Amino acid sequence: MLQIEDTIISLDLLEESFLCDLSACKGICCVEGESGAPVEEEEIAELEKVLPLIWDDLSPQAKEIIEKQGVVYLDEDGEYVTSIVNGEDCVFTCYDEKGMCKCAIEKAFREGKTDFYKPISCHLYPVRVAKYKGFRAVNYHRWNVCQAACILGKKEKVKVYQFLKEPLTRKFGEEWYKHLEQAAKELNAGSY
Repeated sequence: MLQIEDTIISLDLLEESFLCDLSACKGICCVEGESGAPVEEEEIAELEKVLPLIWDDLSPQAKEIIEKQGVVYLDEDGEYVTSIVNGEDCVFTCYDEKGMCKCAIEKAFREGKTDFYKPISCHLYPVRVAKYKGFRAVNYHRWNVCQAACILGKKEKVKVYQFLKEPLTRKFGEEWYKHLEQAAKELNAGSY
């Protein structure tokens, strides 16, 4: 374990390899799972704000769910998560002509329609952040649907923290990320 500020970080972020391989997985992480993606309370307003910009990209079923229950719901742990369609697709998914699942919010961001990228939990995946009294745990989440990403990460020599530089910086700040990079250097040098 590694500590930076109020975060306790699993060394898996520094040791394990990961690089998304959408051509292999087709974005299945936005479809599979037990519930929607975790959403921070302050992100709910952002999700509602971006909704008119992405509405036409959403499936009829997703629109129906959003109209009935909104963009999020409280899961069994009492945490906000994105609404889902038929126990599978996140309501914000859209599919391209090749059947690849993508995020309609990220698509709008890349098209310059919004400055909201997508929920931070989605941007950070495969890292999950859990809040505890006095600290936050930053852990690597292993999931069999991401096996291709692990293989590609090994092949390209990309560690989890390197793959996630942008979202980790978005969540914790540049200084925090610099400390993480330094810890990785020390670990590689055998001095950690």
